[in-house]
Amino acid sequence: MNLCLLDSDYPQFPHPRQAIEEPDGLLAVGGNLSPATLVDAYRQGIFPWYQDEDPILWWSPSVRCVIPIDGLHVSKSLLRSLRQQQYRISTDTDFIGVVRACAAPRDEDGGTWITEEMVEAYHKLHLKGKAHSVEVWLEDKLVGGIYGIAVGEIFCGESMFSLVTNGSKIAMAHLCRWLHQVGFVMLDCQLENPHLMSLGAQLIPREDFLQQLHCSRDKDINWPSASAVCW
Repeated sequence: MNLCLLDSDYPQFPHPRQAIEEPDGLLAVGGNLSPATLVDAYRQGIFPWYQDEDPILWWSPSVRCVIPIDGLHVSKSLLRSLRQQQYRISTDTDFIGVVRACAAPRDEDGGTWITEEMVEAYHKLHLKGKAHSVEVWLEDKLVGGIYGIAVGEIFCGESMFSLVTNGSKIAMAHLCRWLHQVGFVMLDCQLENPHLMSLGAQLIPREDFLQQLHCSRDKDINWPSASAVCW
């Protein structure tokens, strides 16, 4: 199966089933990161993921990593952190700060997949009310957070970061609690990793994910406010 090359001005995505097997889920190359293109991609179960030196690469893996909104695993240490209420939690207060913190290099080579082009693209989505963040603060310092895209009843998580123990998990716990309160059904984590699996993530076939996405993407749900929650 040939890889689809997208027009840079008017990209038209192929069906996710046309993604190649190796590397798993690679669907298309090119296009752009305009808000309209990104929204169109996420509504079809497609997301961008590439390095600075690469063209824009679009993916829809054969197996999707997701967390049911009411299925987050809260460990004893995380529950203890949540109950101590040492941190202040907010949402959409410093979206660009969360994205830039997630983009900070995390390996010895200084590599990151969140390019400057991506930072700008998701910030534009945030300004349009499509992308959101949860922030964890220690006094006035941003020490943890997560950001992603809301698609109907599904929140597509993009990345998270932590500068303190459990910082990203605290953000995730508040995110899932708030999303559950307003009617979201799933947190899309896209790709599997041990950290996500420890939080209760599940692996489901692409077709199952696309079916849920089709049922959920047109639902109109207001983004939740940073309400207080009890643990």
